[in-house]
Amino acid sequence: MTAVRALFAFAVLAAGSAQAQSWPPHVGPTVDPHRHQADQHRYEIDRLRAQADQREAFARQLQLETRLNRLEIEAARQPEPVQPSPSRALRSPEEERALRESATERGRATAAGVRQIDAWLDRPAR
Repeated sequence: MTAVRALFAFAVLAAGSAQAQSWPPHVGPTVDPHRHQADQHRYEIDRLRAQADQREAFARQLQLETRLNRLEIEAARQPEPVQPSPSRALRSPEEERALRESATERGRATAAGVRQIDAWLDRPAR
């Protein structure tokens, strides 16, 4: 009976110690679990980088296609008709002289207004 109990106790201890030494999946007792985890992280980072590169390439492809579509649409547009430049109205010499004099007077009035503004801006501070 004591032999059975001793055998049972030994079996329980052996099962408990075997459970305590369980390794992560696909890792044997000769592989460092930390190195295995680092490798898993490295593979995942490489996978994510490759995925980001694919997305970036896809985005560039879409940009190029968009640019091409836009150029095609612009090329397919009907060109706007060329408007002939309006010919200068024929005026008498008296009308031309009056227009020149009024333009000169407008220029003088504008310059006088600007001089007043400049003088006001250059006044001494109080």
